[in-house]
Amino acid sequence: MKNTNRKGRVCVAAGALLILAALCLTGYNLWDDRRAAEAVSGSYEQLAALIPAGDAVWQGTDSTGEICYPDYVLNPDMEMPTREIDGHDYIGTLDIPALELSLPVISRWSYPNLKLAPCRYTGSAYQDDLVIAAHNYTRHFGNLKHLSVGDEVRFTDVDGNVFSYTVSGLEQLAPTAVGELQAGGWALTLFTCTLGGQYRVAVRCVPAEPSAADRQTASDTGHGQRS
Repeated sequence: MKNTNRKGRVCVAAGALLILAALCLTGYNLWDDRRAAEAVSGSYEQLAALIPAGDAVWQGTDSTGEICYPDYVLNPDMEMPTREIDGHDYIGTLDIPALELSLPVISRWSYPNLKLAPCRYTGSAYQDDLVIAAHNYTRHFGNLKHLSVGDEVRFTDVDGNVFSYTVSGLEQLAPTAVGELQAGGWALTLFTCTLGGQYRVAVRCVPAEPSAADRQTASDTGHGQRS
């Protein structure tokens, strides 16, 4: 009888410890999610204040009415410019109206950087192969799975050039499918891991404006000039 009682007390204590650990983990996750939301909001406001007003139309005219093109059209291989905030380099902002998200994008990804904001994983907006990664925090990419085909996505670089996209589809990829993230020739890919890291959610987007190839064709005709 004594052994039975002892075992019962041990089981109760072990159960209480497990419940306490679960509560602590839940509390930490809620705190970390709130911290991430505050971090991304603060850096977005600072970055947005540094970006000149842009125009979603990539092709414009100068004061004489002649068509002019931004530098990235004439030189799509150029590095994306950055602005520094609190020691981190950002390439621009990402807006997803359907999710009510406005986010800064850090130039290079790393695990510490992902704790702060979405990061460029590979590619460039200028070559229509930009891949952006973020954690599944609620105010980062946690709700990507709720996007639908046709939803609007906008990326604005730090020079004020606006790139508009529409969602073409959503994919579930294995955590090890690194190559597949860059495959398919998508102009923009947004991805995050699900809770527990079982798989990745990848949102594939196509341009809602002329592609890099179209811009290069226009440039090759000799009509372009630096703005």
